[in-house]
Amino acid sequence: MEIDADVRQELLSLPKGLAEEVSRNLVMVARLIDEEPERAYAYSRIALRLASRVAAVREAAGFSAYAVQKYSEALAEFRAAKRMTGSVELWPIMADCERGLGRPERALAMAGEPEVQKLDKAGQVEMRLVAAGARRDMGQLDAAIVTLQSPELASNAVQPWTARLRYAYADALLAAGREDEAREWFAKALEADRDGTTDASDRLAELDGVEFVDALDGDEEGDEDELDGQDPAEVARAERASDQTEYYDEDDDEYEPIAQSEADADADADVDAGADTADEAVVVEDEVRDGDKA
Repeated sequence: MEIDADVRQELLSLPKGLAEEVSRNLVMVARLIDEEPERAYAYSRIALRLASRVAAVREAAGFSAYAVQKYSEALAEFRAAKRMTGSVELWPIMADCERGLGRPERALAMAGEPEVQKLDKAGQVEMRLVAAGARRDMGQLDAAIVTLQSPELASNAVQPWTARLRYAYADALLAAGREDEAREWFAKALEADRDGTTDASDRLAELDGVEFVDALDGDEEGDEDELDGQDPAEVARAERASDQTEYYDEDDDEYEPIAQSEADADADADVDAGADTADEAVVVEDEVRDGDKA
C-alpha cells in the first residue's frame, strides 16, 4: 500500500532516511485504521514523534485519534494541520470532534461559519450530517430532520455521500416515530449503498421483524482474543484512561480546557505515573523494527 503523491511531496522536506521511516508508519496507519484502530493510533504516534511539523503527519494523527475516540487529541491535531495548510477540508470532522467532547452547541456554531462555504459539495454534505447530529445531541429531533432535508437528499443521483445522507435521514425519522417514512428511506439508502458503508439492510430487516443469528460470532471472538496477544489488563487500563482525555497542543490558539469528570479522574489515577502514549508508541516501534529484521 502506498501513500498519495501529495503526502510524498510533503515528506520531501525531510532527510531521506527519516522520510522513509515516517512513510512506513503512515502506510501502516492507512492500512490498519479501519480494522485495528488502536494499532493505527500507535503507528501514528511514532510518525508524529518523528515529524510533527509535517501537515500530513498531523492529519494522520488526527484521524487515528478520532478512530479511537480520543476527540480532544484529534481536534488539536486537525487544528494543527489546518494551520499548516490553510485548508478547510477538515472542518466537518473538527466539528464532529466537538460533538464527541460533549459540546454539540460548538459543532452547530461551526456549521454556520464562513469556512463551510469554502468546502466542496462532499464537505458541505458532511457538515450537514454533523449539524444534524448536533441537533439530535441537543434533543432537537425535528430540527435534525429539517437540517437533513436538502437538494442532495432529494436528488435521485447517487453520489459517494448519498447512502450516508439517506441513512441519517431514515434514522432521524425512526427516532421521531415516523416508522413508515423511515423504512422508505432505509430502503433508499440501501439502494445507494454500493460499498456497504451502512447497515441499512439490517435496519430494514429489524423493521420487518427479521432477526439474523450468526453462529460464528463466538468462534470469531475467540480467534480475535487469541490473535490479539495483548494483556487484557493493559488494554482495559488504556481504555479507561484515554476515553476523552484532554489533549493540549501548545501551538493551538483555540485551546480551551474542558472539565474533567469524576470517571476520568478515577481513570487517570489507574494509570502508572510517568506512562504516556508516546512511551507505548516507542514499544510498538521496537516491535515493528524487530519484525522487519525477522
